[in-house]
Amino acid sequence: MPEQVIRGLGVSPGVVCAPWLPFGSPTRTSPGDPVSGPPDQELERVKAALDEVSAQLKERAARVNGVAAEILTMSATMARDPGIVSATEKELAAGVPTAHAVHLAFESFCAKLEKLGGYMAERATDLRDIGGRTVAVLRGEPMPGIPEPGYPFVLVARDLAPADTAMLGGSDVVGLLTTEGGPTSHTAILAKSLGLPAVVNCPDTGRLLDDAPVLLDGTTGEVIIDPSPMRQRAALEQAEAERARLAASGGPGHTADGTPVHLLVNIGTVDDAIRDGEADSEGVGLFRTEFMYLGRPTAPALDEQIESYTVIFEQFAGRRIVVRTLDAGSDKPLPFLDLGTEENPALGVRGLRVGTVFPETLGTQLTALSQAAAVTGADLWVMAPMVATADEAAGFAELARSVGLTKVGAMIEIPAAALRAPDLLASLDFVSIGTNDLSQYTCAVDRMAGGLAHLLDPWQPALLDLIALAGAAGTAAGKSVGVCGEAASDPTLAPVLVGLGVTSLSMSATALGPVRLALRDVSIDQCRDAADAAVAARNPQAARAAAAAVLGRA
Repeated sequence: MPEQVIRGLGVSPGVVCAPWLPFGSPTRTSPGDPVSGPPDQELERVKAALDEVSAQLKERAARVNGVAAEILTMSATMARDPGIVSATEKELAAGVPTAHAVHLAFESFCAKLEKLGGYMAERATDLRDIGGRTVAVLRGEPMPGIPEPGYPFVLVARDLAPADTAMLGGSDVVGLLTTEGGPTSHTAILAKSLGLPAVVNCPDTGRLLDDAPVLLDGTTGEVIIDPSPMRQRAALEQAEAERARLAASGGPGHTADGTPVHLLVNIGTVDDAIRDGEADSEGVGLFRTEFMYLGRPTAPALDEQIESYTVIFEQFAGRRIVVRTLDAGSDKPLPFLDLGTEENPALGVRGLRVGTVFPETLGTQLTALSQAAAVTGADLWVMAPMVATADEAAGFAELARSVGLTKVGAMIEIPAAALRAPDLLASLDFVSIGTNDLSQYTCAVDRMAGGLAHLLDPWQPALLDLIALAGAAGTAAGKSVGVCGEAASDPTLAPVLVGLGVTSLSMSATALGPVRLALRDVSIDQCRDAADAAVAARNPQAARAAAAAVLGRA
């Protein structure tokens, strides 16, 4: 039988060939299930099951670090939401069987979250996962989730809850293939941080053959069903050669003719800093400070923040550390920052705008950063998220410099900021482009809208146009322009970004080697020519092909 090829979006580079297994689905419930006991007795069983699920998630959080630990901790907190208990109690009182009552309670909340869109819609995936686990506990059945066959395999799923994605690193999974999802989803981000080749938004997974391996390319998004032995050998040889090249590479980033491109890592926690401080990077390009605030009833005090920042800065002594101030609101709600109900949180009070509502929170953070930098001598760069106008940039710069911070910048995540980048840079020392949010705001697509994931492709010419505007503004001003969104970790896109004027790229530590090698193979003139070709294309596919032709990678 000839090989079959299906395609999705490659979101985590690497090639793997292995058998595939489906993700374990939750057990279905039904209104026809037998009723186990009186409502009050069953409610106590439900409470106990929720407590057990929460405890399991906390235990999993303790076995991982960084972003994965934070996501699992948040899920554990969600399992104890009293609203779920109240909704279940109503269903039980109406005579609904216990497991189905739990299912209906969770689904009612999921429907509300999906209606809100954005971050809230993403939380629906988490809630469904918690609901499925609770039903499994009630019935004494195996937990839904990742199989444990005892051999390497490619995991195939509709999509994954963060609670499951966070545990991929300790499993037999060597590759990931999903029918839904996009390039900026938690699934994509965590797979990349773990170094797992991954393809998302592949609608044809139903064509996979039982007991037949798949060859998955996390860069191109190509999946070959039941590849021939010759194809398998070639893929393995290619992967081995790439591993050898990566092992031999190191040092600062630069093009073939010596143009420097700073290669940095993204971190979110003290654990991330301790782990990634050992990586062969030139520092931190994005420290997501909000992870220090998530899952807490109150904001961390000044002394606590100084202590945490000091530990983190010490891990990158002598290297650049770019810190993003608290990016709360929308997809990162915090209980101690009551922003009220918003019709569209992604277009509401978030990022720097939160500082106008709670100025003391931003002021405390900036003071803590300044004092930690003074203690450690860190090369500290501080930037504000979600800046829209030159006035906002100037106001933030004035506030940051008033507490002793000397290198002040802003995130370019809103098209308005890219369009007026020269005005922003008039009062700033640098800018950093967050391609995840800039993509969704440019194409008016929710980052979690799997059916529209093609519009979030970082090769979208309109997105490249905006990056080019920021890059040109930085070049004219003689100031640094970074990229810290997921696009920075794509070794095929890196030369194009550099050609557009980007001077630094920040990514997960596992992506450093491939990006470093991709840049060392090409000159700055080739990068610029590839950028011109990509921007002139009509769609992402044509942009990829045009750049590849210029770079000799077609």
